[in-house]
Amino acid sequence: MKLAIIINTNDAEKTWNALRLGNTAMKRGHEVGIFLMGSAVEIESIHDPKFDVAEALAAFIGARGNLLACGTCLKSRQIESGVCPVSTMVQLVELIENSDKVISIG
Repeated sequence: MKLAIIINTNDAEKTWNALRLGNTAMKRGHEVGIFLMGSAVEIESIHDPKFDVAEALAAFIGARGNLLACGTCLKSRQIESGVCPVSTMVQLVELIENSDKVISIG
C-alpha cells in the first residue's frame, strides 16, 4: 500500500504520532510519503522530552521515507530548506494521486 500522511501542526505529540505511524507502516512493507504543511514545516525545531520528534524523524528519513515540505509555508516563516526538499502544491497533489490512502493530521 502507498500511504500519504499530511501533517499540518507543530504539536509535538501529534507530529510524533504521525511519524510513528509512517515508521510502522514502512516496517510492514508499505511505501510512505509525508508532506509538511503550515506549522508542521517547523518540525526540526519541535522539542519535547516526552515526545521525541527528532528521533522519530531520523528513523523516518533513515528508512528512506519520502518527506516533503511546503515551500510557501517555509517561506512565510523564513525557514530555509532543512531535512527535506522544498515542495509545491503540485507535488502534494501528485503524492495524493499516487497514494492508496491519505491521512491528514493537524
